[in-house]
Amino acid sequence: MIRGLHHVSMRCGTAEEFRRAKEFYCGLLGLPVRREWPEGVMIDLGNAVIEIFNTKPGEHVTGAVRHFALASDDVDGDIAKIKAAGYPVFIEPKDIVIPSQPPLPARIGFCNGPLGEEIELFQEK
Repeated sequence: MIRGLHHVSMRCGTAEEFRRAKEFYCGLLGLPVRREWPEGVMIDLGNAVIEIFNTKPGEHVTGAVRHFALASDDVDGDIAKIKAAGYPVFIEPKDIVIPSQPPLPARIGFCNGPLGEEIELFQEK
């Protein structure tokens, strides 16, 4: 039985990419390290983990997964921090309504992380 998402995994091509990725998620976004070992780190999202490996050069490609979304209590504040740190924001914060039943109002914004990953900040209203 599937109980939810455990982790999202990314691979760094260089030690500098690993340093920048860890600084982005832990320093800039303030997420705590759950576990760390010589080849990688698991960063705690509360209900899942971002796992980042530093062992081998990785390819930065987007496959079928378009982005991952981080639940936020303050999309505007988070996007402002990300932009101030020099990361690309390709969708500024905006309100949307997902036309589901019942409708889901949300505030969203999108950026690229240090490895080129696409990240959505998602705040249910």
